[in-house]
Amino acid sequence: MTYLLSQQYPRKRAFVTGAASGLGKALCTELAADGWTLGIADMNQENLMAASAEFQKLGASTLPFHLDVSNREAYSEVAKDFLAKAGGIDLLFNNAGVGDGGLFEEYSLDNWEWMVRVNQMSVVYGCHHFIPAFKKQKSGHILNTASFAAISCAPTMGAYNMTKAAVVAISETLYGELMDHNVRVSVIQPSYFKTNIAESVRGGELVKKTTQFFLDRSGLEPRPVAQEILHRAGKGELYIILPEGARKMWRLKRLAPTWFRRKVKEKFMEAARRARR
Repeated sequence: MTYLLSQQYPRKRAFVTGAASGLGKALCTELAADGWTLGIADMNQENLMAASAEFQKLGASTLPFHLDVSNREAYSEVAKDFLAKAGGIDLLFNNAGVGDGGLFEEYSLDNWEWMVRVNQMSVVYGCHHFIPAFKKQKSGHILNTASFAAISCAPTMGAYNMTKAAVVAISETLYGELMDHNVRVSVIQPSYFKTNIAESVRGGELVKKTTQFFLDRSGLEPRPVAQEILHRAGKGELYIILPEGARKMWRLKRLAPTWFRRKVKEKFMEAARRARR
């Protein structure tokens, strides 16, 4: 499949965090087949190098970076290195993230800060370090991975919900700031699909089981999610909410917010009870 993004940005230079698994890997797989130069960043060195080899076989040139996205100084050095080697950037995917949950007052403050560093500040770092290059080029596209959790805000997911809502706010802000520089911004808000995000859980076995329950019953694989994201990004959409059921829920929240809050709680608590069995 040839994507419109490949025609819009013929130099085909992308930087992707969380690139060795899940959505990040699926996005890179699609771009690799279109012959992109991929700056791929991930915490897992072994998976990173294996993914790099896979992308090369599909037709990509790869620049792998072992990176903890919550490390401000490390992210700065990696961004400089990528820009120097690639000669610029066309797509930035701030995709790396972790998932977790727990009752608001019981979730440790250390875990709150960890969640903010990984899910929220990494997006700030990526945008901060790459926006000057985008502005200088007067072209490019930033894609920030949030979540449907920013819309649903289900109980026991306060830290995760907060960080993903922040990613939406960051993206909306940058959409306005960058439009006059010919730089596009999209915020990706998928509902549950099959990834390894449950592996990052710190909130205990029940949280892990509940998260995995939602992932297993989603029926969505990363590849079609990635394909839809790339297709809709090529059309310049700000809000990439998927699948269709998630878009319907987004509209319902806007029309009947109090009813929506009750329904989210009912559905989430029922799923949590089923996950305990």
